[in-house]
Amino acid sequence: MFLTFVRRSFSAWPKAHSAQRRNTLENFRAEHGSKPLRGLSRAHISAIIGAKADAPEGANFLLKVLRGVLSFAVDQGLIENNPATNVKKYKSKGDGHHSWSEAEIAAFEATHPVGSRARLALALGLYTGQRKSDVLRMGWQHIEGDSIDVRQQKTGTPLLIPMHPNLVAVLASVSKTNLTFLVTSFGAPFDPNGFGNWFRTQCDAAGLPHCSFHGLRKAAATRLANAGCTVEQIKAITGHADLKEVARYTKAADQKRLARQAINMQIKTEGEQSLSNLTIRLDKTTSK
Repeated sequence: MFLTFVRRSFSAWPKAHSAQRRNTLENFRAEHGSKPLRGLSRAHISAIIGAKADAPEGANFLLKVLRGVLSFAVDQGLIENNPATNVKKYKSKGDGHHSWSEAEIAAFEATHPVGSRARLALALGLYTGQRKSDVLRMGWQHIEGDSIDVRQQKTGTPLLIPMHPNLVAVLASVSKTNLTFLVTSFGAPFDPNGFGNWFRTQCDAAGLPHCSFHGLRKAAATRLANAGCTVEQIKAITGHADLKEVARYTKAADQKRLARQAINMQIKTEGEQSLSNLTIRLDKTTSK
């Protein structure tokens, strides 16, 4: 029965994945938990994913979760093959979480000054480029000289990230008595879900209901790309494993930079041609 198997599989996953995947699988289990695991085919998975076609991000995440669960089932000898492996993902209607613009960052900073928890959260997300799960674990014990030592919870990737001067300035007012930089109003570390709700309120207060904490990770990568950083340099900060995902930022930055260079070249060439034409006209005037 899928019901029993899904319960067993929870304990096999890293805690970093548990909350969101648990919610996704609980919903899946409520609908399909009474069905047999054996006999599950690619057609069944396609139909289940297809029922969520109107929400491609959600459909793709469910597919990702099912691939992991069914891979575990193969390892346990419960099924011979993973029927979700060759099921195609849906093309996303967008780029997922909205990436903060410079104007939106400025609006948030204007609402939440240095010294506030909201400004601290923004600075940690924006200047380290890390996921919420990693930012919430950061504390003074992770500071090494002028850098922050991070081991990403999702991937296990170790990173030593030099601190931007703006982040140093924000951290200067943070207490050194707490285990983590970010704490609740009661002085306790944030629960990821609780932090998400709290940060949502801070964004709303700044008039940014469409912004999210994860969008700061995108903004960080965008800033690095706009500064001319290579894919590998950006990866050294964000820890992205997928080259294609990072390449999107550098591609957009390169397009802007190359377009600007192209227009400048055009203007320069047109100016030189105008000057040349003017010289020719002056020569004709002089000869007369």
